[in-house]
Amino acid sequence: MHNTAISLIELGAVFFGLGILGRLAWRIGISPIPLYLVGGLAFGAGGLLPLHGIEEFAHLASEIGVILLLLLLGLEYSAAELVTGLKRSWMSGLLDLVLNALPGAAVALMLGWGPVGALAMAGVTYISSSGIIAKVLGDLGRLGNRETPVILSILVFEDLAMAVYLPILTALLAGATLLGGLTAVGISLVVVTIVLVVALRFGRFVSMVVDSPEPEVFLLRVLGAALLVAGIASQLQVSAAVGAFLLGIAISGSTAENATKLLEPLRDLFAAMFFVVFGLNTDPTTIPPVIGTALVLALVTTLTKLATGWWAAQHQGIARMGRARAGAALVARGEFSIVIAGLAVTAGAVDDQLAALATAYVLLMAILGPLTARLVEPAATALRRRLKPAPAT
Repeated sequence: MHNTAISLIELGAVFFGLGILGRLAWRIGISPIPLYLVGGLAFGAGGLLPLHGIEEFAHLASEIGVILLLLLLGLEYSAAELVTGLKRSWMSGLLDLVLNALPGAAVALMLGWGPVGALAMAGVTYISSSGIIAKVLGDLGRLGNRETPVILSILVFEDLAMAVYLPILTALLAGATLLGGLTAVGISLVVVTIVLVVALRFGRFVSMVVDSPEPEVFLLRVLGAALLVAGIASQLQVSAAVGAFLLGIAISGSTAENATKLLEPLRDLFAAMFFVVFGLNTDPTTIPPVIGTALVLALVTTLTKLATGWWAAQHQGIARMGRARAGAALVARGEFSIVIAGLAVTAGAVDDQLAALATAYVLLMAILGPLTARLVEPAATALRRRLKPAPAT
């Protein structure tokens, strides 16, 4: 009874503290992710006040958080939109992959973390935060801009790349042989193909299975289906998160819209716990030694995302200001970078410093991304005025 009481007190304090941090983040115009990470660092191993009574709940809650993050991401797209976006953006997507994965991989190799560490860090620096980007675009009133479809098509390509990348990373982290890794990739590709075909041809039946006019029943069906699919995917050596993402793609129309409305509060709650748990598992004393590397990596990958967005928007015939806005919107990293780092560190197959570097990097990019998106237009306007020749007298 005493242990239960202590756990409830600690858990209540964590939730209440997250609410305060989230409110503070939105008031100052940044994503709450950096503050959630800092909160986890403060109360984890080596922090100010370590918490020991919520480990089991926090671990399970963080797993559910990852599943809900990917499920709702999948709900944002229909299978047809994914296929169309892939056809339209594959060149920009490949450029994005090369420019933004290489810096992370290079840093990991220079630090002596080996090929697996390089693959993990490549994913950390590659994937943009669709959650932060969507929030920023909405806040700035840019959802109807000409460059926004370009941004979304790149994000779609990144999401599909994750469906292939995560099974490869999971297999290598588990110590699989080359044959085992190729088998995992093959299974992943088969599963992705089957889901896309089912979603394109029979998506309405999948939606009918989980749909219900009663919100309570609907919520239980969607959440239960997500956890079931995620668990089965994990047993098949396909990432649980990818399984949830594919289920989200298969659900479409009004069912997807209603599911998003119902699940958003749950996603935010459990995702917050995921970031806290990642912070809890990272010793804050390991961050100062890697902060210089994180700063350099942040600067380089900010420039590479700017270049990606500029080139992609230019390829679609968008004017210079739109190109700059497209590049700036892609800068933010967040939830999925932490998901990748969390998988790598939990498996114990990479250097412990990877968690510290990923945490410092995401802290920087989750703040720098929204600021870059907000400031790029005023900065470009001011630069244009300075470079504009003075009228003849």
